[in-house]
Amino acid sequence: MKIAVIGGTGLIGSQVVNILNEGGHEAVPHSLSSGVDLLTGQGLSEALAGADVVVNLTNSPTFDEASPAFFQHSMDNLSSAAEAAGVGHAVILSIVGADLVPDLVYYRAKVLQENLLKAGRVPYSIVRATQFFEFMAAAMSWTSDETAVRLPATLIQPMASADVAQAVAEVSVGSPLTGTRNIAGPEVFTLDELGRITLAAHGDPRPVIVDDTAGLFAAASGDALIAKEGDGSVIAKTAYRDWLKR
Repeated sequence: MKIAVIGGTGLIGSQVVNILNEGGHEAVPHSLSSGVDLLTGQGLSEALAGADVVVNLTNSPTFDEASPAFFQHSMDNLSSAAEAAGVGHAVILSIVGADLVPDLVYYRAKVLQENLLKAGRVPYSIVRATQFFEFMAAAMSWTSDETAVRLPATLIQPMASADVAQAVAEVSVGSPLTGTRNIAGPEVFTLDELGRITLAAHGDPRPVIVDDTAGLFAAASGDALIAKEGDGSVIAKTAYRDWLKR
């Protein structure tokens, strides 16, 4: 099976390409560096020529008011090019609970991306993942200084990017879901608790102060960002403390 992976050189995309190629498929990474630009459509027709599946792992360069326009233009171009090329399956990666955090413009933009995919004519699959372990350091840096780290007590169920990539690869080579598959880590934490675990693992003595106005995830309430019982979520195996030790 030939699979075009747009955004195939990033954190998730590069791992997806490796998994697919190791599985005997022909996965080809595409990105701005290889001349494929979803915002302008440049290089898309060539990238999708002969592809059975297209996996879109590109992301908005910002989390602000510019993000909806990014997903609008990129999905319009991708849907048109995939239909013209006769691609039989389009896959995107989104976020668990994106529709439950309307105060975050970036999450609204991801829901827009999902809806644009659903409205297209190409059979589709949406993989919704929880927050990546790898982004914890960035999340902490937004609201920290040399004396303390401030984090909200938001519930999260993070997972390793390797597990995300595995799930995306598996969906890509299967029949289109014409729906959504949720994937999540094996443990639920409050964000401040996860911050303390992270700091301790790195020998960082700074305290974590609970601040329910701090950072991006302060906009999420209740269990918006965790997998729900009965929704068929796939639970990954990699635990956060084990990942830290590696």
